[in-house]
Amino acid sequence: MDKKQAVYDALSRQSIAYTVMEHPAVYTMEEMEKLHITEEGEVVKNLFLRNAKGKIHYLIVLPGDKKADLKGIAAKLGSTALSFASEQRLEKYLGLSKGSVSPLGVINDAAHEVIVAFDKSLEGKEKIGVHPNENTATLWLRFEDLKRFVESCENQALLLDL
Repeated sequence: MDKKQAVYDALSRQSIAYTVMEHPAVYTMEEMEKLHITEEGEVVKNLFLRNAKGKIHYLIVLPGDKKADLKGIAAKLGSTALSFASEQRLEKYLGLSKGSVSPLGVINDAAHEVIVAFDKSLEGKEKIGVHPNENTATLWLRFEDLKRFVESCENQALLLDL
């Protein structure tokens, strides 16, 4: 089964409503803007990070236009210095490749190790855009449903002012 279908099936099992927009592969927010994807709703930026020793992994979910302050995020998480995790770690922990990072990747985190931290400004949004674990589509759903999905996968979901 392909990655997208696994996500669609998991969302359907939880009765989470969503819509899908298929598009060419995109790797940056700028590419999404050129395709007018960002006009549909709040497309999020996802950063897969690790702490200084590489023992703890975080998926940081921010509004697409928000700049990430890694020092500030580390302080809010109570973490040691944060850095971007390697593509190998991304594959190992979330089963994803570069460009397809998504909070829906926790579906592949069998050990529930990745901590997902959502920016508080996303709370209450009716239309959040995330990749369905492949960057050839954007899936739209309510923030509360996205957070509930992460929690249903038994991953810790934080809501912080990042």
